[in-house]
Amino acid sequence: MPTLIVPGLDGSPAPHWQHWWQASDPSAILVHQEDWSNPVPEIWEAEIAGAILHHPGAIVVAHSLGCLVVARLLSVWPQLRVSGVLLVAPCDPRRSARLARFGGYPRQPLGVPAIVAASRTDPWMTIGEAFDLAAGWGADFVDMGAAGHINTVSGFGPWPQGLILRDRLAGRALAGATGADAAPVPMRRRVI
Repeated sequence: MPTLIVPGLDGSPAPHWQHWWQASDPSAILVHQEDWSNPVPEIWEAEIAGAILHHPGAIVVAHSLGCLVVARLLSVWPQLRVSGVLLVAPCDPRRSARLARFGGYPRQPLGVPAIVAASRTDPWMTIGEAFDLAAGWGADFVDMGAAGHINTVSGFGPWPQGLILRDRLAGRALAGATGADAAPVPMRRRVI
């Protein structure tokens, strides 16, 4: 099952964990954008939707601004087929003039298995705001503790714990495909 990696503003160059994942996992595909530093909502949405349509059933792993775009796509186009989404360090677009055009987050259930991983010290969104998003989306929530923006600046290289979260989503998708009991796990708050 492929993993679609959706970076945030300015991309995820080495040694970001998303770069590590792409370099070390042959099933990981980075969703490219024409301009990582001057994002246009419609273009980002089209690129991500195109990647999902090209790789139906993928696990989508988004970081920061990528979380907003993925959540919006799933709320507007519920027919997009993804096996699950891992939304890491969602950002509040009101905190940057470059992101203001993206507007706010949808608050309804995403309709797919989802995990939100957020930090208590993220400058882009408070832990409470991230928890509220997860609750609205029907997503599991992982409290990463004092982990900054869960990026290179805050010390995240390969991030094996993130791979465990991604693999948990893949396992749930496979269990559902084989007819096993795939009832959603109630949202819980946990620290890793």
